[in-house]
Amino acid sequence: YVTVLRTRNLKEKDRAKGEEKIKKDPSALKEKEVTKYPSCLFFQYNTQLGPPYNILVDTNFINFSIKAKLDVVQSMMDCLYAKCIPCITDCVMAELEKLGLKYRVALRIAKDPRFERLPCTHKGTYADDCLVQRVTQHKCYIVATVDRDLKRRIRKIPGVPIMYISNHRYNIERMPDDYGAPRF
Repeated sequence: YVTVLRTRNLKEKDRAKGEEKIKKDPSALKEKEVTKYPSCLFFQYNTQLGPPYNILVDTNFINFSIKAKLDVVQSMMDCLYAKCIPCITDCVMAELEKLGLKYRVALRIAKDPRFERLPCTHKGTYADDCLVQRVTQHKCYIVATVDRDLKRRIRKIPGVPIMYISNHRYNIERMPDDYGAPRF
């Protein structure tokens, strides 16, 4: 019985030594992967933005615009003081169609000829991933959303302004001052 206890103690000591070996040297250089951004986004200033603005519209942005009784295109122009082209992807259209009869007004607004349709080539119909992917590839869009999670994801991408609804009007954040976006 005593030999069994001694072997257990020896095994525990060996394990403790093994754990000490795994510990990393604090003076060693730490490697961190940093994503590279183009030089046109220096100080998060996007030179690809400019009138007429292309605005990617999310599903819930249309729904909240209806609740706030706002005309989407006219309110965008009132916010940015310039011509706006609302763009809607196939994923957002599919999401609106899935919502059913309750959201048929939003679907009718999305089918407006003033909205530009953007085809999607990826699999799946999750609109948030689609919008984030499109914005990272092409920095010429403003993203219109009310969704907190999507806003959080887009804030991590430099140079992409976000349009949202507050106090029954459209506001924009992270827009360069040179374009004359209103400050509230």
